Amino acid sequence: MKFDFKRVLPKDPSLFQGFRWVRFLAAVFMFVTVVRSCIHLFAADGGAQSIAGIDTSVEGGNNIIAIFHQWGAIQLLLVVLLLVLFFRYPGLTPLILLTLALDPVLRFVAGQMMSVTATGTPPGEALNGAAFCLLLILFFASLLNKTARQDFSR
Repeated sequence: MKFDFKRVLPKDPSLFQGFRWVRFLAAVFMFVTVVRSCIHLFAADGGAQSIAGIDTSVEGGNNIIAIFHQWGAIQLLLVVLLLVLFFRYPGLTPLILLTLALDPVLRFVAGQMMSVTATGTPPGEALNGAAFCLLLILFFASLLNKTARQDFSR
């Protein structure tokens, strides 16, 4: 099995020469990200208390909600840009997956710098590790040649 890291920034971004299932799973993941972003952006509390379990009845609670709404807006902007690249330039799939894989890593780092006090574990925190592993697998799978199976069987 050989990984072609040149596919991260391909010469011809209009072509993806990898496996279709990688792009399908990447699209599903980005759809979930659109849904998650819209919840943060449009839910009355931004999902802060109703989903993440953060007490917004405290002093400054409206600021917490406002930050969640802004977070949703930024997430939505990023995923829409990634979707445009994904559909317009299929060859950038590895770069898109690498970008998506870095999101849970950076959220983990941010959480280590200052932890969030919540009544339970927020879904984003609980699923960070699984999301990272899935996206890392998809990233490396996007770098494989379709002929890798034939090479492997020799």
